Amino acid sequence: MTSKRDYTVRGLRLEAEGVLSVELVPADGGMPPAWEPGAHIDVVVGDGTVRQYSLCGEPGDDALRVAVLREPAGRGGSHWIHDRLRPGDRVAVGGPRNHFALRPAPSYLFVAGGIGITPLLPMIRAVDGSGLDWRLHYYGRLTATMAFRGELAAYGDRVALHPAGPAVRPEPGTLLANVGEEALIYACGPARLVEALAGAATCRGCCGRFLTELFAAPEDQAPRERGAFTLRLERSGTEVEVPADRSALSVLTDAGVDILRDCEEGICGSCETRVLAGAVDHRDHVLTAQERAANDCMMLCVSRAAGARLVLDL
Repeated sequence: MTSKRDYTVRGLRLEAEGVLSVELVPADGGMPPAWEPGAHIDVVVGDGTVRQYSLCGEPGDDALRVAVLREPAGRGGSHWIHDRLRPGDRVAVGGPRNHFALRPAPSYLFVAGGIGITPLLPMIRAVDGSGLDWRLHYYGRLTATMAFRGELAAYGDRVALHPAGPAVRPEPGTLLANVGEEALIYACGPARLVEALAGAATCRGCCGRFLTELFAAPEDQAPRERGAFTLRLERSGTEVEVPADRSALSVLTDAGVDILRDCEEGICGSCETRVLAGAVDHRDHVLTAQERAANDCMMLCVSRAAGARLVLDL
């Protein structure tokens, strides 16, 4: 579980139609925590709930920068940021945390859809600064809605913009046709784009080199049984029972435990909690196979005990 820290809004900027970037500096005057490309933060919005936003600034800067798309059909967090948040306001922030880290490779293909460009920006800066080969294909509804076009223009023909319109846009799968055998493919965007790329990566035998961050949880094709189990909170010595029809997160919240939460689908990582003992039945879409095998954390919103009992660092 990530503790929260107060930040002050230093600046706001309209990056594209419907996309607002927010600069946040620690309210105590210190420096933000260190972070690496792919990281995101948890922002407590006006109604007290939490939203995740990818960091799109520069690691080591004195401010954290995120970009927020106004979501007409969203839950209200983006509207609050666009309409209510102003320079000088304070917000509580958790993190940074990173489940979409940039791995070493000789070359990279980046594919973004809409606001999915945000976690890729710091990756591109890092890769370009290291002199490595890379390309970006950026899909958008309209050119006017595609954020950070000015920053990306500096990279010349390494960047290809694909707004919808009369021009034929390349199918996502065709982008993988000339990817090198050791290249890594990073994608972030709407499910339709990511699923098309994932399918193409599987067909071409490069799914192990395809990395993505999800906007929504995929449908569970094979629902798994949900048994009851016991949670022990090591710091307080409290024990609670999690029935088969409830999540660990909901039970702990009702018990008065303060836990960051947002998606409740196992895709954002905000409720990640350290596990001290017991086997976890991982059901999230965040952790890698290696992280699951380590068995030292779990996403409380969806994951459960593989046995009768878990001990948490709470």
